[in-house]
Amino acid sequence: MTLKDLEQQLLALSPHEKVQAIQLLAQSLGSNWQGIEKTPRVCGGEARIANTRIPIWVLVEARGLGYSDADILTSYPTITTTDLANAWAYAKAHPDEIQLAIERNEVA
Repeated sequence: MTLKDLEQQLLALSPHEKVQAIQLLAQSLGSNWQGIEKTPRVCGGEARIANTRIPIWVLVEARGLGYSDADILTSYPTITTTDLANAWAYAKAHPDEIQLAIERNEVA
């Protein structure tokens, strides 16, 4: 995909989708992800939903096993749809990190 292709796709987005794209790009440039935390002594330092002990890799693995967002929200009633959206955006931007976390935890 070229920048020109991406430009056309971005311009075709709804205003709400454009805001989401801007947020994703801004977050990917820094280490501060909205709603996502990394703390060395919490969940092994893995990325997690802010103010919880729910690692992003756990949510990604659940989705990979066929759980829907509704199923995940039922299983984790303390998180919101916004938390899930933040988790999916983080996972999409950091696929290698998430896959490595899944692999490390499968071995453990």
